[in-house]
Amino acid sequence: MTNLDDATIRQAAMESVGGLIGRPLKKGETLISSGLIDSLSVLRLIGDLEKRLAVKMHTAALQPDDFDDIDLIVTTVQRAARPAGN
Repeated sequence: MTNLDDATIRQAAMESVGGLIGRPLKKGETLISSGLIDSLSVLRLIGDLEKRLAVKMHTAALQPDDFDDIDLIVTTVQRAARPAGN
């Protein structure tokens, strides 16, 4: 678990997703289930979030559905991220 607050994670997620899809994410928009991003994009998203938030996420416990919307991303980062270097 990280000491990052939800607002910091949400902002990083919004910026990362926006960079992947080439536009700001609309409120309530899904990513995986809508086909907006694919599994390769999820890996890019994880890498970008790790860099932005200075964390490491152990991907073995993660599923693409964990990244289907911003709320799920925030929950997933809180659950799966550890400070970088740990």
